[in-house]
Amino acid sequence: MADFPSNVSTVTSSSYSQNSQQRGNSIQGLAANVTTTMDMSFIRSIPAFLMIAEIVLGLLHWALIASTPHTKAPANGWVLFVAIMLWILTSILFLVILFGVQRRLTLIPWPMTVMGYQGVASVLYFTAFAANAASVDVFNRQPFYGHMAAAAFFGAVLTLTYGASAFFSYLDWRGDRENAAATTVPT
Repeated sequence: MADFPSNVSTVTSSSYSQNSQQRGNSIQGLAANVTTTMDMSFIRSIPAFLMIAEIVLGLLHWALIASTPHTKAPANGWVLFVAIMLWILTSILFLVILFGVQRRLTLIPWPMTVMGYQGVASVLYFTAFAANAASVDVFNRQPFYGHMAAAAFFGAVLTLTYGASAFFSYLDWRGDRENAAATTVPT
C-alpha cells in the first residue's frame, strides 16, 4: 500500500484530445469576442419594415432596369447606378443596425448619419425616377416598354419609401437630440 501513490498516473486524456481541446478553446474565445445578437426591437419597427421594403423593391427595380438595352436611353445608366448603389448601401445599413454594430461604433452619430443617408437616397431616387420616366416613351411599342414602365413605377414607390424612412430617421434624430439636451442640462 505504500507504493500506491507512486504508481498512479494523473494523465486523464491523450495528447490528441488536449490539442483539439486547446483549438476549441481558441475558437470559443474568438466567438466570445464576436457576438451576433440581433436587435429584435428593430425588426418590429416601422423603419425596419421600410428598409426591408427598400431592399426588396430596390432589387426588383434594378433588375428591371438591367434587363433593358442602355443604348436607346442613356439616362438608364444613371438609373441603374443609383438603383444598385442604394440597394447595396441600404442592405449594409440594414445589417449594421440589425446586428447592433452602431452600438460599438460610438464615434459616428448614427441617427444623423441614417437621416442624412435616407434624405440623400430619396433625392437620388427622385432624379433616377424622373430620368426613368422620361425615357419610357423611347421604348414605346418596343419589347422593353413594360420593363421601363414598371421600373418607373417602382422608382416612384422607392422615392416615397426612402422619403418616409428619412422622415422617421428625422424623428429619431430629433428625439435623440432632445433627450441628450435634456440629460445634459444641470438641475
